Amino acid sequence: MSIQSTFKPAWWLNNQHLQTIYPSLFRSVPNPPDYFRERLTTPDDDFIDVDFCGTGPKPLIMLLHGLTGSSQSGYIKGLQTALLKKGFRSAALNFRGCSGQSNNSARCYHSGETEDIHFLYQTLREREPHTPLGAAGFSLGGNVLLKWLGEQGDSLNLFGAVAVSVPLLLGHCATKLDQGMSRLYRKNLLKELKEYMSKKEQHLERIGRHGELNRIRQLGDLSNIRSFWQYDDRVVARLHGFKDVNDYYQRSSSRQFLKSITVPVLLIQAEDDPFMTQEVLPALNEVSATVELEFTPKGGHVGFVSGRLPLRPVFWLETRIPNFFDEKFKQSENG
Repeated sequence: MSIQSTFKPAWWLNNQHLQTIYPSLFRSVPNPPDYFRERLTTPDDDFIDVDFCGTGPKPLIMLLHGLTGSSQSGYIKGLQTALLKKGFRSAALNFRGCSGQSNNSARCYHSGETEDIHFLYQTLREREPHTPLGAAGFSLGGNVLLKWLGEQGDSLNLFGAVAVSVPLLLGHCATKLDQGMSRLYRKNLLKELKEYMSKKEQHLERIGRHGELNRIRQLGDLSNIRSFWQYDDRVVARLHGFKDVNDYYQRSSSRQFLKSITVPVLLIQAEDDPFMTQEVLPALNEVSATVELEFTPKGGHVGFVSGRLPLRPVFWLETRIPNFFDEKFKQSENG
């Protein structure tokens, strides 16, 4: 189903790049109240850090951040605060190595890696078998979420999910980031990814995980990598068992999984997103009956900033997403 969006961009941020850059550079969000971190040991003897917000018998929303982000990203912390005000707890997953400490294996996170979100889901379900659960993902986290929902089909017990600014066709998005002003985002993201790998190498050496350390060193010098096609071929594909970058992009792009989703899902995408082109967006016949498509002409990448007064931004997602969860939760309770 396609729905008409209520989002209206701030007139003083009426540009795809301003919408994208302003929240990431100029927003400061304090930790929400009732905020605490828990480290979970994964089945492969590594760890993930999860930042919980809220206490008591409230519905619980799992949150997935984007590439080079974390639970400390403004859009995650802002949403946790907004969800808490609406009566929802939240559990923000830090993908491996994104919580401020490198993880203990060569394994990283990537756009198709759904094992950790499934592990978190199973952990929460074992602890709280009757608690209503939902999920929201941004950018790379949105791709992981949609792929996972499609893989699992009707085996999940979730009342709703939201995905925002999703790179639904990874190859198309990698190519878009090689063009025009989008190359600025590519340059910054690749810089952060190279730093992530460098810190991982130092950490593995420090803790004496020599087998894992050798896997990293076998990747060679990453300083000459200039595109996501190169990075994903050299690093992601080699570390995670893909034949090459094309195999990784083909198997991990989430658009092919949209038909298999049975959970109520809201997919929010801006048509001017500088990380992708409109051909990335799915048609109605590509999604299941439970998927709602909300495409906006403007909004940038994980932007969606409104507000009439300059420097007084209103982060529209922090109203839209809690309202969606509130609606779907009430439907599930009455259904």
